[in-house]
Amino acid sequence: MPKQQCSHKPCSPKPCSPKPCSPKLCHPKQCHPKQRRTNNSLAHVCHALLLMLLSASAHAAQVTVTSAAGLPLEEAVVEVYYDIPATTRPSPEHNIYQRDAAFHPTVLTVPTGSDVAFPNQDNTRHHVYSFSPAKTFDLNLYLRETPPPVRFGQAGVVALGCNIHDHMRAFIVVSDAPYAATTDAQGELALPSLPAGQHRVRVWHPGVDDSHQVWWEGTISQGDLLEVTLELNALPPPTPTVSPLQQRFKDAT
Repeated sequence: MPKQQCSHKPCSPKPCSPKPCSPKLCHPKQCHPKQRRTNNSLAHVCHALLLMLLSASAHAAQVTVTSAAGLPLEEAVVEVYYDIPATTRPSPEHNIYQRDAAFHPTVLTVPTGSDVAFPNQDNTRHHVYSFSPAKTFDLNLYLRETPPPVRFGQAGVVALGCNIHDHMRAFIVVSDAPYAATTDAQGELALPSLPAGQHRVRVWHPGVDDSHQVWWEGTISQGDLLEVTLELNALPPPTPTVSPLQQRFKDAT
């Protein structure tokens, strides 16, 4: 008897169609070894950079200047002395503006040998002068025609005034220190990275003494949080007064 043929088709398994590995969804074991090595290298680099940033910020020295009453002192000058290679520091031109019958800024630090100009942005004339030992000069009455810059070649504190407006005053601290800057509104100043060891530091503020020649002195090193308290013994600046002509002009506008 002939054998009957089986009518059932042989069972064939479904063809496998794996989805391509997505970088976002791929399990580490499914990724190519080269991709895993690249990811690990990037993670190590990011981790190292983060540690460097945290280490730098954690070890940066900072100076905080307050008054005897505990109030922060803005525009206190901080000088730090340390050895640096004998190179010529660039001395760009600086400006102290006259605006609204006031100097801006009221305290400016510049390296020895710097040039400072005094542009007048007011509609009235000013007469800028200084009788300080570090620099004596006199800029006669001028309006928009800014006089040539004044060179400050000797270290020291230069007090500025205006012959027309007695209440106007400002200070230029000419410094031969490798680093000099002013504190912010919170009385704080973050220093750059310092060489190893203890370094001489000086702090000055216009409110300390009427002579404007008195400095606080101490030492600082990398990572220090130096707190300086200053007694303010100088007389306050005179109150601005309005002349009869200025008052008439204000009343008319």
